[in-house]
Amino acid sequence: MKYLTPIATGLLALAASFQGSAADGVKVEHLGTNNTLVRVKPDARYILLPVEESIDDATVNLLLDGKPEKTFYVRLARNKVDYYVPVDISGYKGKDILLNVVTAHNRSSVREASEDACWENISLTDSFDTTNTEKFRPSYHHTPLYGWMNDPNGMFYKDGVWHLYYQYNPYGSKWQNMTWGHSTSKDLINWEHHPNAIEPDGLGSIFSGSCVVDTNNSAGFGEDEVIALYTSAGVNQMQSLGHSSDNGETFSIYPGNPILTLDSEARDPNMFWNEETKEWNLLLAHALDHEMLIFTSPDLKTWTLQSAFGKGLGAQDGVWECPDLLEINIPGTDKKKWVLVCNLNPGGIFGGSATQYFVGDFDGKTFKVDTLADGTVPTKWMDHGKDHYATVSWSGAPDGRKVVIGWMSNWQYAAEVPTKQFRSANTLPRDLSLFLANDGQYYLKTLPSPEVDALRGKKFLNVKGKGIGTKASNFKLPVENNGICEIDLSLNAETAKDVLITLSNAKGEKVVMTFNPSESKFSFDRTQSGITDFSKDFPAVVWAPTLRDSKEQNLRIFIDTSSIEVFDSEGHFVLTNLVFPNEPYSQISLSSKGGKARLNSMEIYNIKTSNN
Repeated sequence: MKYLTPIATGLLALAASFQGSAADGVKVEHLGTNNTLVRVKPDARYILLPVEESIDDATVNLLLDGKPEKTFYVRLARNKVDYYVPVDISGYKGKDILLNVVTAHNRSSVREASEDACWENISLTDSFDTTNTEKFRPSYHHTPLYGWMNDPNGMFYKDGVWHLYYQYNPYGSKWQNMTWGHSTSKDLINWEHHPNAIEPDGLGSIFSGSCVVDTNNSAGFGEDEVIALYTSAGVNQMQSLGHSSDNGETFSIYPGNPILTLDSEARDPNMFWNEETKEWNLLLAHALDHEMLIFTSPDLKTWTLQSAFGKGLGAQDGVWECPDLLEINIPGTDKKKWVLVCNLNPGGIFGGSATQYFVGDFDGKTFKVDTLADGTVPTKWMDHGKDHYATVSWSGAPDGRKVVIGWMSNWQYAAEVPTKQFRSANTLPRDLSLFLANDGQYYLKTLPSPEVDALRGKKFLNVKGKGIGTKASNFKLPVENNGICEIDLSLNAETAKDVLITLSNAKGEKVVMTFNPSESKFSFDRTQSGITDFSKDFPAVVWAPTLRDSKEQNLRIFIDTSSIEVFDSEGHFVLTNLVFPNEPYSQISLSSKGGKARLNSMEIYNIKTSNN
């Protein structure tokens, strides 16, 4: 992935580059065991704060000329510096800057407090390097330049540009300080990073939400204004509005916020224009009640509750979050169905967080779900891997496309994965449609978005018509660029009970994928994939139904530095899983159990990045 990074938006410093005493222009005053003042001369672009991840958050109150400007939370280093995070002070020229810091550490004296590693390592700088130093930083998936990221939100398409906002912590690589980070792309592959779009305010942190382009000025802010609805998360959760006249670069916060309040926990507003009813619809996750609330509005500011959907249906554990509601054409017909997307955590099919969905009909006020012949509602999963969550769609995608992207992690271990400079990436973008399965149910057809094809570089390997037996057939994988590649594979199980596809390296680390045609299952085993001991929940075997009765299986497998996405070539299933091998997988092996199989074809492509 090519990162187009202006120096003003590059926000990463390497710990080794900033050792020593506190810089000129920084004065530290210890008031007590848990309270310190840091006075800063506003003659630099950034204050660099040293972070130690194992330490509890300190509260940093930033004052300008003695008046509160903002409050944020940082794990200020006590024993050692893991990395640095910047605070942008470029807009504070000519003002007195004071950081009133309250730490959570237990100390016996002020002297002990003054010995914390952070105080002598705070520094000022005008520019610094954003070069990636992380072994497991993805090469072609979207990630933040540094810091923590979770849910994608607020996504919209306008004037040939895909806007992606995301839950972001600018001050560390664990969850905190929820802010809308912002990236854009013209091709869904190469991403340009922008300054943060919406930051915490007096109503709380900025949780997930959605954006639309108000082409008819229904909200009264102007034609083609970008409208954002998001959850303000303070003591309680409420829904707020922002609007942008510069195509989503900056947002003005509506003075009438919050625009929607309830007496119970609700979040992640997702809105869209309903062409049939000529009004706006909004889905809101009634998180603890395991239901989605459906509202209507003429102006994006005043919302009327129309119905609720979901109690007692589908997976009911944990909390319901991040809804979406999509009208999708049924291929080969003039009919349409609606798909209600519901992310939940925990309660996923293989533990932790996951994305379920319901297929049905929607009249603008009420969603009615399709049922089985016995009247029950089946639970359907958008992705059967461990690392696919908070999946929502782009508003206004061209040509009526339904394009989605997800957070590629799991709440069970997201804060513990073996990275520090950043945490979390997004999945590849995916296009959704529907297909009718043998059980008479409609299911989502999920394929890599067509733009993903542009990642293909030179063909590394091309194999056709090879028998598969109990003795493995081994083929090399490209090892340059940390082993990233795409594998297109077609096989026929013939008489075999199982066909095994194994990715491995010289250290004996491996991922084993198994196709079982008699049970119509495809599984993914990462229990020996590399580094797995950071969480008891990470080693796992997951599987997906193939939703067909066939001995044929065609796959597209995307390997990045720390992830593998396996797509059924017809879109019947996807498995998204993180992996952390100590060295890249260098071999793919195919073998069979209980009979013979055949490899129809296998093509392996190098992946284009900014480095090749």
